[in-house]
Amino acid sequence: MNTATSQATAKHMLSLPNILTYARIAAIPVVVGCVYAQSIMDGPLQLRWVALGVFVAAAVTDFFDGYYARIWDQQSALGKMLDPIADKLLVASCLLMLAADGIIHGWTLWAAIVILCREILVSGLREYLAALRVSVPVTKLAKWKTTVQLVAIGFLLAGEAGDLIFPFVTQIGLLLLWISAILTIYTGWDYFHAGIHHLMEEDEK
Repeated sequence: MNTATSQATAKHMLSLPNILTYARIAAIPVVVGCVYAQSIMDGPLQLRWVALGVFVAAAVTDFFDGYYARIWDQQSALGKMLDPIADKLLVASCLLMLAADGIIHGWTLWAAIVILCREILVSGLREYLAALRVSVPVTKLAKWKTTVQLVAIGFLLAGEAGDLIFPFVTQIGLLLLWISAILTIYTGWDYFHAGIHHLMEEDEK
C-alpha cells in the first residue's frame, strides 16, 4: 500500500461521519454502566439522567453521521459497515440492561425478544445477500421503527427517575416498546420476503 493510499484510508477512517459512529459505540458502556451502577449497585437516581443524556446524544449521531456523509461525500465502506452495527449494539445492550434492571419484565420481555430476534434475522439475511451482491434497501417504515425503538428506550432509561417527575414515563416507554415490536415484525417480514425471493432465484440457477 503506497503513501497516498494510506493517507486516503486514514482520512476516511477519521472523517466526521465515522467519528460520530465511533462515538455511538463508545457511548454503549457508559449507558450500560450508569444503569448497572444505579440499579444493580443501588447508586443514585441521577445516574439514570446521565444514562439518558448519553443515550440521546448517541441516538442523535445516528442521524448526523449519515447526513454529513451524504452532503460532504464522505461515504465509506467502513462507515457503511459500522453504522448499522453501532445501532444494533446500542439497542441490544440497552434492552438487555433494562431487562436485568427489571423495567422490562413479564410479558414485555417478549417485545424485547422480538426486537432482538428480528435484528439477528435481518443481519444474517443481509450478510448472505451481500455475498450474492444483492442489496436490500432500508424502508421508511423501518426508519420509523428505529425511531420509535430509540424513543421507547429513552423513556425506559429515565425509568424511576422520570416517574418522579411524570408518573407515566415507564408506562409510556413500555407501550412504545410494544409498538416498535409490532413494527419490527412487519418490517422484518418485508425484509424476509424480499430475501426469500432472491434466494429462490439463486436456487433456480
